[in-house]
Amino acid sequence: MAGRERFGRILHRVRHAKHPWTGWRRLAVIAAEGLAGLVLLFAVVNLALSLSTFRGDDPAGRMAHELKALWHSPLDGERVSADAFADIYPELGPRPSAERIRAYLAAEAEDGEFLFDHAMADHILQRFGRIDARTVPPGVYVGAHALGPDGPPFVPVTKYLAHYLLFPRHAYILVVPEAGGAVAYSASTAGKLRHRIDRPNLLRAEARPYDYAAYDFPSSGQALHEMTLVATAPGDVRDVARRLDAAIRRLETTEVAYGLMAPNSNTVVGCVLEAAGEITPGDRASMLLALRAPGFGAGCDED
Repeated sequence: MAGRERFGRILHRVRHAKHPWTGWRRLAVIAAEGLAGLVLLFAVVNLALSLSTFRGDDPAGRMAHELKALWHSPLDGERVSADAFADIYPELGPRPSAERIRAYLAAEAEDGEFLFDHAMADHILQRFGRIDARTVPPGVYVGAHALGPDGPPFVPVTKYLAHYLLFPRHAYILVVPEAGGAVAYSASTAGKLRHRIDRPNLLRAEARPYDYAAYDFPSSGQALHEMTLVATAPGDVRDVARRLDAAIRRLETTEVAYGLMAPNSNTVVGCVLEAAGEITPGDRASMLLALRAPGFGAGCDED
């Protein structure tokens, strides 16, 4: 009862509080307070969503893994140490074989989703020269990661803020064939992909080997990638790659400009997968990715 009365008194003071300023200064303070409240509400909602999706069967273990992976994520130009890798993956040790890494990721992906972090990607490239079916189970995946700056001095803080307080993700396609290196199909505006056209805000996509030069390779500011398996390993991955390449070429003939919610780069990823026959329009709209990656499930108008 006393607690309820104390809360009532606090609420009364808030309701009847008077600003020391008047006129435009008072309005500016009220606007700033309102904006701060919206930012805080946005952060709280995003944090709740981030901690309640893609958690797997062991949310506490997943959280510990994420925090370790973020902590040890090297800055651009640096490489993850064997000790850091062993700290993140104690069950694998500092120098696991390609077979052990693939078996670990296959077990993690049994429910169709797994976490692929900067340390793992960097370790595989250092040890084995490229990312391929020796270490990653073959298949077609949709990767989703936060967007944040990669360079110092901000990245040691922003990589945590971007991952937990910004629920929306940027999506891309990863194809891991039975033979040959993995290929990333990335989408963004033409300007960001360095396409030489007069309208840099048009949506475009590109295919590149999944290595340090790829647009969507894990980096210090985007260290945690949530991978969703959308198709099992096809009998002939060249057909999948050919269909994806054809969908990208068709996109280059369109005049679709970037939109904040849709169409955006996530829309391109969803539409390219649909055009390649890897997912249906209904599946694309109903997948959790449609919420996680805003625009993923939007319509594929090419006008």
